[in-house]
Amino acid sequence: MLIDTVTLVVKAGDGGNGAATFRRTAMTSKGGPDGGNGGNGGDILFQGSANLYDLHKFRFKKKVTGENGGNGTKHNGFGKNAKHIVIPVPLGTRITYVDTGLCIEIENNLKPVLIVRGGAGGYGNYKFKSATNQSPKNRELGGLGQSKKILVELRLIAYVGLIGLPNAGKSSLLAVLTNATPTIGAYPFTTLQPNIGMLGKYPIADIPGLIEGASKGIGLGIKFLKHIEKTKILVHCIDITLDDPLKAYEIVRQEFKAYNPLLLEKPEIIFLNKTDLVDNNKILSVIKLFKPLRKHVATGSIHDSKSISTMKQILTDKLNLLELQ
Repeated sequence: MLIDTVTLVVKAGDGGNGAATFRRTAMTSKGGPDGGNGGNGGDILFQGSANLYDLHKFRFKKKVTGENGGNGTKHNGFGKNAKHIVIPVPLGTRITYVDTGLCIEIENNLKPVLIVRGGAGGYGNYKFKSATNQSPKNRELGGLGQSKKILVELRLIAYVGLIGLPNAGKSSLLAVLTNATPTIGAYPFTTLQPNIGMLGKYPIADIPGLIEGASKGIGLGIKFLKHIEKTKILVHCIDITLDDPLKAYEIVRQEFKAYNPLLLEKPEIIFLNKTDLVDNNKILSVIKLFKPLRKHVATGSIHDSKSISTMKQILTDKLNLLELQ
C-alpha cells in the first residue's frame, strides 16, 4: 500500500545547560568561574531522495525527536553539539506547517531542507565574568528546540501516469509493463492507492480510476488527481469494448480541465486496451474516432506480448527524449 499523507510532530533537540562551577585545585581553593557553555541541540532536516517512492517509513511513526546538546562542564568544558537528523523523503514531497500553513516543496536532492531548528546551548558562568563581577554564579539553561506539527504529503513523482476510468485495465497494464503486483479485479475501484512499478529506471504509477465529478471529490476524487500533476507522460487507458470509447476519454479530460487545466498540456499516449476482445473492424473504427485528436494512439492487450513490447519501446523512447530536453 502506498502511503502518501502523514501527520508528524517534529521536535528538534534542546540546547545543553551551561555550567556554574568554580576552579578548585590543590593550590587554589577559591578560583574563578570555569563553567562551560552547553552544546546546541540537533536540527531536523528533510532531504529529497530519488530512491524513495512513498512515505511508508512514517506509517507507524508519528513523532521525530532530535538529539539534545550536551551540558557544559567545569574547567570551561563545552557541551557537545548534537548531531542533526537528516530524513530522506521522496522527491515531490510537500511539507505544510499546520499552525501557519507555510508550505515547503522538496523538489531535488541537492541539499537538506531545515524543518525545525535545535535550541541554542546555554552560557556557563565563565561567560558572565566581568570587571565588576569576578565570581558570577549565574548560568543559562539551554534553549528549547522548535516543535512543529507538520503534514507530509507526497505529490507523486512518477515519470508515467496510467490514467482512465475504472476497469480500463490500468493495473493489468502496469503489471505487464513493470515488476509491480497491483490488486486486479473486474469491478470498480479495485485500486484504492496508486501502485508503482519500474520500467527500466523510470517509475510508472497506476492512478486509481477517475470518474465524472472527480474534480469535486466524487469517487476517489481530488485525492488522486494530485498524483498526476508531476508526471512527465500520461498513458490514457481506454477499454476498446465500450459502446462510446471517445466519451470515456472526454470524461477524464473534463475532470482534468476542472481540476488543473495544465494537465491537458502533458504529453499523452492513448492506449486502446483489451483488443483481444474485439475484431479488427472494431479496432480500426475506434482508431478512426480518435484520429482528429492528433494524439499518439496505440492499441494492445496484456495478452498480446508484441503490443506490450511495442508499448515499452514507445515509452522508453519518449522518456529518454524528455531527459535530453
